[in-house]
Amino acid sequence: MLDKPLERIIVEPSVPATSCVIWLHGLGDSGAGFAPVVPALGLPVDHSVRFVFPHAPEQAVTINSGYIMRSWYDIKSMDLHDRADMKGVLESESLINALVDEQIALGIEANRIVLAGFSQGGVMSLFCGLRLKQKLAGIMALSCYLPTADKMPVDLASENSTTPILQQHGTQDEVVPLNAGIMAFELLKSEGYATQWQTYDMGHNVLPEQLRDISKWLQMVLN
Repeated sequence: MLDKPLERIIVEPSVPATSCVIWLHGLGDSGAGFAPVVPALGLPVDHSVRFVFPHAPEQAVTINSGYIMRSWYDIKSMDLHDRADMKGVLESESLINALVDEQIALGIEANRIVLAGFSQGGVMSLFCGLRLKQKLAGIMALSCYLPTADKMPVDLASENSTTPILQQHGTQDEVVPLNAGIMAFELLKSEGYATQWQTYDMGHNVLPEQLRDISKWLQMVLN
């Protein structure tokens, strides 16, 4: 994986940005896959939230017969305890952390930044957020799991030990089983994290009802 800045789509608010949501896409998708959610969130017209939708690097993915696609890390198998290639997770973590640093350099304080993601992107938002040594406004993890399965990641950052976390999952998810999300939620809860769990009658996707809940949560953590 090349150590160069991630390409991204940026959606600026109509007024100067005072906060930022960095939203990470799932396997085989791109930042363009989630950029359309911004108007669908129905945020106030004068909101000051910048949305950044980065594109994951392209790499071979083992469970997809080695095809090259956008991926935050290689998925080695469907076994949750041996799914994520941790070397790739760590490489992507450094690229995502650079996005956070970039926003800070542009004048957005870390505690006004939300790290969000769906599926593989949600795995990365959880992993990066829990380890980031700068206090975030929130962490949003949709339809995902912890890359470390039933164990917490190493080198957890005390800075985000009280950061609000939103976890959402589809009860009919055919890609990331519901119990994988529940495992992550229960582990975080047992470790004292301020995480919120919501389920929806859906598969591996996002619903309008869910976007309304996300909008409320974003307005709460970024108010």
